[in-house]
Amino acid sequence: MDASDPHIHVTAELGTETATRNFLSSTFGLVADRPGIVKAGCGRRVAFAMTAQQPEHVTCLPCRDYAAAKHLRTAEQLVEAAAHQVLDPADLRRAADHHRALARRYRSD
Repeated sequence: MDASDPHIHVTAELGTETATRNFLSSTFGLVADRPGIVKAGCGRRVAFAMTAQQPEHVTCLPCRDYAAAKHLRTAEQLVEAAAHQVLDPADLRRAADHHRALARRYRSD
């Protein structure tokens, strides 16, 4: 971990650890500690406090590229699932649109 790194990163998990933590908390009343150090999208290990979930707050360009690509892959997977009618196709298309919008926000800089 580079303590002199001034950039705000995105976690390699793109915030899913927060969603998992919230799910466990609401379901079981358990609250796990947040990790102090996480793997960032750029491959570095950084303090969790130096990460953000909002695209506009992420200043590490490799992390922004990583997040944009990952959101686009997720959108493609949702479109494919909609084509196979695994779940409600309209819901899946809306979710895919959401991920495409996030990808655009990460690429906007």
